[in-house]
Amino acid sequence: MKTEQQYFEESMSMAEYMEQMTTNLKEPSFEVYKNFNVNPEDKVFQLLKEKKPHILAITEDWCGDAMLNNAVIRKIAEEADLDIRCAFRDADTDLIDRYLTNGGRAIPIYLFLNEQGEVIGKWGPRAPELQQLVVDMRAELPEKEDPTFEEKQKQLYTSLQKKFVIDPQCAQWVYEDMKAVITKTLS
Repeated sequence: MKTEQQYFEESMSMAEYMEQMTTNLKEPSFEVYKNFNVNPEDKVFQLLKEKKPHILAITEDWCGDAMLNNAVIRKIAEEADLDIRCAFRDADTDLIDRYLTNGGRAIPIYLFLNEQGEVIGKWGPRAPELQQLVVDMRAELPEKEDPTFEEKQKQLYTSLQKKFVIDPQCAQWVYEDMKAVITKTLS
């Protein structure tokens, strides 16, 4: 069984990952990346620069949450001069199966590894505020047996993805939650 460090070593950088994206989420992901900025004065960056973890993202380019979150964590990693790499969830499910969310293979998941390659923390797949937003929106969907369910669910995800791009509050929620988790992990 491969270690998280081995997955990290075999994976591409986040910048390479975003460049090679092939889905319709590539452009929106770059739009979030372009429009979101970290605050270099935030205390988390002192911790990151001191502890120097490396980050392994478990992701896929069809995922709307990854479209938003990858852009935010990439900015964090760049500001702290950290190495962040991406493993594809579906290429080898052994990795994601170690980090299930409520029994499911939810992504993205970000693993923080120390110099020895040991997992010292994780974040993902969503900031709490976004999770609540998704729960509230899903509550409006018809029952799964309803003939309009699939269409309505697709509309829900499309509107969420648009919101992730045009509403800067979404990226800010992700950033604030990531900072809290990173600070707790590294302190």
